Amino acid sequence: MISTQNVSLQYGDRALFENVSIQFTEGNCYGIIGANGAGKSTFLKILSREIEPNKGDVVITEGQRLSVLKQDHFAYDEQDVLKTVMMGNKRLFEIMQRKEELYSKPDFNDEDGLELADLEGEFLEMDGWNAETDAEILLNGLGVTGEFHHVLMKELGDQQKIKVLLAQALFGNPDILLLDEPTNHLDLKSINWLENFLLNFPNTVIVVSHDRHFLNKVCTHIADIDYSKIQLYVGNYDFWYEYSQMMAKQAKEINKKAEAKKKELEEFIARFSANASKAKQATSRKKLLDNLEMVDVKPSLRRYPFVGFTPDREVGNIVLNVEDLSYELNGEKILNHISFSISPKDKVAFVSDNELAVTTFFKIITGEITDFEGTFQWGVTTSQSYFPKDNNEYFDNCDLSLVDWLRQYAVGDVYDQDLRGWLGRMLFSGEEALKKANVLSGGEKVRCMLAKMMMANCNVLILDEPTNHLDLESIQALNEGLMRFKENILFSSHDHQFVQTIATRVIELNANGCLDRLSSYDEFLEYKEKMEA
Repeated sequence: MISTQNVSLQYGDRALFENVSIQFTEGNCYGIIGANGAGKSTFLKILSREIEPNKGDVVITEGQRLSVLKQDHFAYDEQDVLKTVMMGNKRLFEIMQRKEELYSKPDFNDEDGLELADLEGEFLEMDGWNAETDAEILLNGLGVTGEFHHVLMKELGDQQKIKVLLAQALFGNPDILLLDEPTNHLDLKSINWLENFLLNFPNTVIVVSHDRHFLNKVCTHIADIDYSKIQLYVGNYDFWYEYSQMMAKQAKEINKKAEAKKKELEEFIARFSANASKAKQATSRKKLLDNLEMVDVKPSLRRYPFVGFTPDREVGNIVLNVEDLSYELNGEKILNHISFSISPKDKVAFVSDNELAVTTFFKIITGEITDFEGTFQWGVTTSQSYFPKDNNEYFDNCDLSLVDWLRQYAVGDVYDQDLRGWLGRMLFSGEEALKKANVLSGGEKVRCMLAKMMMANCNVLILDEPTNHLDLESIQALNEGLMRFKENILFSSHDHQFVQTIATRVIELNANGCLDRLSSYDEFLEYKEKMEA
């Protein structure tokens, strides 16, 4: 068990946490949620004792081992992959290293023998003989296959490193597991594996994630950070959301009725307080008025952007035809003779085991890549707006204010108030709209790109991983905005719920070409499972 007792943390004038006392118990999975900047990651660092609070304590049951998902992808570059995973259990790895040192000593003595006997006993208690096998199982489950197990970490790509560090955190059955955004940059197969792993994990899990499907699947409790406090709810993310909306609505209704009652009482008192025959009733109502209570409805610090796309015209009968499209990069076949046609109103999720395939396809149909084989053709009634996976080129080295940055993409003359209106929808109001484009965070860049797309009024939206860097509130707003959009969407995302609620069709780009299914995402996964069985 891990708990906090009256934990407070202040940065300058801002109190991030005030007297937070909360208990996380064995066998439960807790999802930490809160607005951007509420302190979700900071709270995990307090729990792991990486950050010392100004006041209060973190208490961990004696003898329990805490494991944390590391964020430094370069920390283990000189270690081989399998050893990096086993380093997740620090004591076990120390025993393994010391055993190796003792067995290789040329002048092995009785004292060494006694130490070795103690180490072997402890090693056996920790199930050390299965350590390598357990590490391999974790790596294979996350898609890091055998040929990578004995290479150095520096030889892996970023996505593989992320998976190895996740395997490291999961290794050795820790008593308390702290995971900060564990699904970031994982493919859908790995996310599904992780969900199943955590569902069967018997100990305490505390996780920060922007993936609603993931939170719904694994969480038994939600810990909501708001106004420097943490409120604990039993249930998953959807339960918390529905409950919080219901309670806010209920409080408003109570206040609405109380306001009406207050007005009625005040009017009676005003009319009859000077009337001797009604004086007693007026006094009685004065007491009722004094005792009338309003519910303190504290608006959440969460801010929801407004996402709405309005096309200038409907799409005609022909949207996009792709014929025998192929692309090769450094001798590797990225796209292999793919052919399909997009119909009006299709909302198509593109998926692939090779993420480069989807990004490459989007770059081809938007004109960024031209050295491909085959053909594609857009319908004459279509207009496309593109959200690239990497949007840094739109902002790096750009010294413009956000108003002037957005002005670059306006058609014809446009008033400042209109530009500010688009930015305001994306939570850049007042002075925020004058920020420089080159100082934005990842999430702010995404919101600017969405403002640019909304302003374009196109009837085909192409979005490559638009939920990356967004908080839960922005993801939800984007999700709802795309569900409302009546024309065509071509998109990719690792957010299961995002894909499931938007897509009416799924196209998988694979080594043999493509698999095209007119279905929801869950139906597509069921079909794939039957095919592979």
